[in-house]
Amino acid sequence: MDDVLPPDVLGPSRSRAAIEEEHGKSSQKQPASFRRLRIAMISDFFFPNVGGVEGHIYMVSQQLLRRGHKVIVITHAYPPHRTGIRWLPNGLKVYYVPYEVLARQDTLPNFFSLLPLYRQILFRERIELVHGHQALSSMAHEGILHARSMGIRAVFTDHSLFGFADAASIMTNKLLKFVLSDVEHVVCVSHTGKENTVLRAAVDPKDVSVIPNAVVASDFTPDPSAPQPGRITIVVLSRLVYRKGVDLLIAAIPRICAQHSDIHFLIGGDGPKRIDLEQMREKYLLHDRVELVGAIRPSDARDHLVRGHLFLNTSLTEAFGTCIIEA
Repeated sequence: MDDVLPPDVLGPSRSRAAIEEEHGKSSQKQPASFRRLRIAMISDFFFPNVGGVEGHIYMVSQQLLRRGHKVIVITHAYPPHRTGIRWLPNGLKVYYVPYEVLARQDTLPNFFSLLPLYRQILFRERIELVHGHQALSSMAHEGILHARSMGIRAVFTDHSLFGFADAASIMTNKLLKFVLSDVEHVVCVSHTGKENTVLRAAVDPKDVSVIPNAVVASDFTPDPSAPQPGRITIVVLSRLVYRKGVDLLIAAIPRICAQHSDIHFLIGGDGPKRIDLEQMREKYLLHDRVELVGAIRPSDARDHLVRGHLFLNTSLTEAFGTCIIEA
């Protein structure tokens, strides 16, 4: 097991003392009654993968660290470069455990394969609260199950909306109902998401709270001079996957361009549907009117959005459309 969980990887330029000193300086002053918690965030979805869940986990962890709590993140490895233990700003410790990815960063549901690793990590870090994220994360479900078996409190945050009729939703809902039967609390990112989760998981609405996502408004100030005059630019910022409605976007772009010669599309994001977008652009000869920017860093989202006049969101389902708020 020592080979699987190596010593902390601090890097040549940072010592443990430096990290602890940095963490201490960033913590807020707490009252005498303050109790420091040891929290483990568990999910299949975390950096270096980019998305709403990943950003949510990171930002919540940073705020908890600033309040004086200890926070670690447990996720699957991204070989060959992101394995073992890594440190992020303010002393955020991340365990990249060796676990195979099934598809799109989802790991294969197996409720007992990670028990030895989870047990060692939770005891090593003396974790008091496990916080699982996202209904499609098998690591989160497994972490909550094993945490409860070890007497550790557990909380779950649901970030997305799911249906009730298709096979994938039926299986996910059954799994969610099984896992959430023994958690301290459930958090949803919108009231619509709460209604969806209560119906899918058969949990008591009193045990579900709504904490909406948010953005820092000062980071998304408009720039009227940025869009190029003489044409209308429709800007898109999304992961290029089926659930984000990229197929609708592919069908709509040729029709819109055929009817309006002054419209251009600026598409930011990456994913498996990018190939379909490139094929559409080549088929209809729209290279000069459809620009595929690729992956956008969260810090560059504002600079991408201000290049357009209109923001287009084609998502099939959204529990909370953060990009709409940013735009």
